Amino acid sequence: MALMPKRVKWRKSQRGKVRGVAGKGNTVAFGDFGLQCLSAGWLTARQIEAGRVAATHYLHREGKVYVRMFPHKPVSSKPLETRMGKGKGEPEFWVACVRPGTMLFEVAGVDETVARDALTRVAHKMPYRCRFVKRRHGL
Repeated sequence: MALMPKRVKWRKSQRGKVRGVAGKGNTVAFGDFGLQCLSAGWLTARQIEAGRVAATHYLHREGKVYVRMFPHKPVSSKPLETRMGKGKGEPEFWVACVRPGTMLFEVAGVDETVARDALTRVAHKMPYRCRFVKRRHGL
């Protein structure tokens, strides 16, 4: 089941631009290791779910996987072979807007080699470059 909001104030939204770097959600907060996005763009709910499944499958119910973003933005499209006009299309899927530095996934309760392998598998599912980061305990 793909992620999507239970209810929204507005059914359709404009595309907008993803500018700047992540000011919030850019550190390892819940787990011990994380996967950080290095470019800006959209992550669909299906891509997020594929990453979550890949991580939990590799960990064999050891440790915990945290998903740090949520697809709030609806993306609409018009049906194929439809003439111009007649209004905006219906929402087709949901995306999360990610900026460079956004923490995508975190893993806790496993050692570094297992976490690195699990998050590498997740990174292969993501459409953008990602890097493996550790929690900085000095903060």
